[in-house]
Amino acid sequence: MRKLLLSTGAMILAGSLAAHAVEGPYVGASATGFFLDSERTIQGADESLVGSVNLGYRFSNDWGLEAGYGTDLAGDDLDVAKLDLLRWFGDADREWRPYFVAGFSAFDRDDVDNLEFDEDETTQFAVGFGLSNMFADHWEFRTDLRVHQKIDQGVSGTTDPALNFAVNYHFNAPAPAPVAEPAPAPAKQAPPEMRTITVKLRVLFEFDKAVVKAIYGDEIQAVANAMKAHDDIDLVLEGHTDAIGTDTYNQDLSNRRAAAVKAKLVEMYGIDPSRVSTVGYGESRPVADNSTSEGRAQNRRVIGELSYEEVVTD
Repeated sequence: MRKLLLSTGAMILAGSLAAHAVEGPYVGASATGFFLDSERTIQGADESLVGSVNLGYRFSNDWGLEAGYGTDLAGDDLDVAKLDLLRWFGDADREWRPYFVAGFSAFDRDDVDNLEFDEDETTQFAVGFGLSNMFADHWEFRTDLRVHQKIDQGVSGTTDPALNFAVNYHFNAPAPAPVAEPAPAPAKQAPPEMRTITVKLRVLFEFDKAVVKAIYGDEIQAVANAMKAHDDIDLVLEGHTDAIGTDTYNQDLSNRRAAAVKAKLVEMYGIDPSRVSTVGYGESRPVADNSTSEGRAQNRRVIGELSYEEVVTD
């Protein structure tokens, strides 16, 4: 019987899992091996395995009161009624919690023949220590070693050790383990305010010439700087002429004027030539009256424009 109790306890211990203790009522079953004092077992069994049903109430994570009744599983040699007070130690969320038990029990023994004393009904005071584990929701496993000291009837001073295993069902659900609250999501930042920058280029030419005057160096440099800072933008240069001359000649002149401005960007400022394209429109797109010298001067031109966005930092 000792081997059976020890092996059963080891199996339950190995399979248990941690959970929190609970408060409230519970019901359970236990198996207790009693090793009765030889002083009162004359012609009687000195070992008994008692199966019991238990009803208890856990007042907090640290205190409990339990009553139970059991009978000998191998015969009718021993019936036991008990009332126990239990005290747990340690944190409630520990996997295994030690506890102390103290209480009273009443033994009812049948067919016991003691030559000197009446051993049929006796009262014992018991103390013991054990371990408990909430191995699943609602379910608790306990095991403890107790010593029963007889306090009335029969032979005085007899001591009965007992090894107890119990499984209890708690009607209240176990308290959930604390869960750390997730960190608050970072506040969404508003997209930065953007503004569009437009850089315009306008180069005027003398009559029948495709030479870029030095006075336009600042404008050409501003375009080059913008293209260097924003390598994702390209530039289109449009060449134009006044209405004097043939269409064919003016078309070629407008092409040469656009090419002259491109050459300044490439040769003087290192702009990749693939980023600058040119187109000539000859005299087909005037912006002023070609019948006046002032109007014709405005039409002899190369224009270009590029735009990009930047974050407003003001």
